[in-house]
Amino acid sequence: MKWQIGDVRITRVQELEAPGLKWLLPDATNENLATIDWIGPYVSAEGEAVASVHALLVEAPGRTIVVDTCIGNDKERALPAWNQLQTRFLDDLAAAGPGVAAIDAVVCTHLHIDHVGWNTRLEGDRWVPTFANARYLLGRTEWDHWSRDDDAQQQQVLADSVRPIFDAGQVDLVESDHKICDEVRLEPTPGHTPGHVSVKIASRGEEAIITGDLMHHPCQIAHPEWCANVDSDEAQALETRRAFLARYAETPTLVIGTHFAGPTAGRLVRDGDAYRLDA
Repeated sequence: MKWQIGDVRITRVQELEAPGLKWLLPDATNENLATIDWIGPYVSAEGEAVASVHALLVEAPGRTIVVDTCIGNDKERALPAWNQLQTRFLDDLAAAGPGVAAIDAVVCTHLHIDHVGWNTRLEGDRWVPTFANARYLLGRTEWDHWSRDDDAQQQQVLADSVRPIFDAGQVDLVESDHKICDEVRLEPTPGHTPGHVSVKIASRGEEAIITGDLMHHPCQIAHPEWCANVDSDEAQALETRRAFLARYAETPTLVIGTHFAGPTAGRLVRDGDAYRLDA
């Protein structure tokens, strides 16, 4: 799945896809989802919310960027569906563009388990940076928060997927509005995590934005009040989501959902008192 925004090409590289998001979005029951008349492309045949875990490869003039690096192979994770994965993600990423060695920047919208996994790969008994020629751009606020967090599972994620890239000297801690190049910059969207960012792409009068986890599923466009139970600050996440919807509705900006299955991207349109995603 590819999109062209002026001189920038954006390609979705999927690691996995699965139905069943009630554990994450308690309001996303089959019954509630059925009341959203445009939600069909984003639910299973049984009416369950479907989510995708994917990276976005962004090829701008002179820059090759990966936004979010999924779950990763060989990693011990508490969630059985994510434990010790063995996927073809790296092969698929290499096939989608100029190759892994050409990637010169990696952006993590935040430091949760499913956004940092392929920062590293297992080499013998060591975790080493997957992208040897890249600078890893991590939010300073995000790192400051999670590096001090005492949750054991989060610390395991940092130990195998984040600290090794620090050890390799490949990390740049950046501000939430950091400009990567003329066409690509970060946009602060806090709430899901303290330093969460989205990624804005603009070229030749066209625009797109990669959401990160300010929304996990398109149902939150119709119902922004449906919050994820893993949001660090639910009130701020809701405020950020409502502001995002108001800002980008009825504009030509292409909204690319980091966990949206189905068409994955579309434009926000006002729908009565709420919004919908027109793919």
